[in-house]
Amino acid sequence: MIHIRKDQIEGRNAVMEAILAGRPIYKIYLKKGERHGVIFRIMELAREKGIPLQEVDADAFYAMVRTSGHQGICAAVSPREYVEVDDILNHADSLKEDPFIMVLNELTDPQNFGSIIRTADCFGVHGIIISKNRACGITPSVVKVSAGAAEYMKIARVTNIASTLEDLKNKGLWVMGADAEGRDCFDVDLTGPIALVIGGEDKGLGRLIREKCDMLIRIPMKGHIGSLNAAVAASILGYDIIRQRLSKNAGKS
Repeated sequence: MIHIRKDQIEGRNAVMEAILAGRPIYKIYLKKGERHGVIFRIMELAREKGIPLQEVDADAFYAMVRTSGHQGICAAVSPREYVEVDDILNHADSLKEDPFIMVLNELTDPQNFGSIIRTADCFGVHGIIISKNRACGITPSVVKVSAGAAEYMKIARVTNIASTLEDLKNKGLWVMGADAEGRDCFDVDLTGPIALVIGGEDKGLGRLIREKCDMLIRIPMKGHIGSLNAAVAASILGYDIIRQRLSKNAGKS
């Protein structure tokens, strides 16, 4: 029987990006018969980097995977390292950009978290802050949904989101909370240093977090449903932040 290490990633894009990002990989497992498409490229890269490959029969493979989207491949990897909040701010400073951070308050759904990581990477978000308690961490499902973006995104875990927001404000960031009672996001200047706070699936931001925000912003909607899930809200608001920043920079040139 094959015993895979506790930390693993699954899916072709996730494994590919882990290799390209230089994450330590102990071994890659392939389900027998999965030699096609991007699998050949993964095998080539693994051999170049000296990463062991093992083909296993279907029963053994299905016993080791944890998600339904494994695509016939998984890898035993080193634990994902979280960063400090200051690492995220220093990253923005090194790029000479105003910080753009996403703060997730008690987000528990791996699908939402993975989708937000993928979106955040596309928008050039400098990092994501999550809570150590009552929140989803970086699981195999999260990595799979992120399509490998989790390998590149700086993610910090903090004990207290509320106090972290206060710290960010003291360091010059505007804390914007996504909330249905907020101002229309299209009417708000979002071009400066921003911490965008997205609430959990069930209770949104919560009273204390709302109070810590400098401003609440909302996405204008016209239909019958009055809310969007966390990942969609993060995508729309994140897009408007990057749109405003690009428009502002274009006006300077």
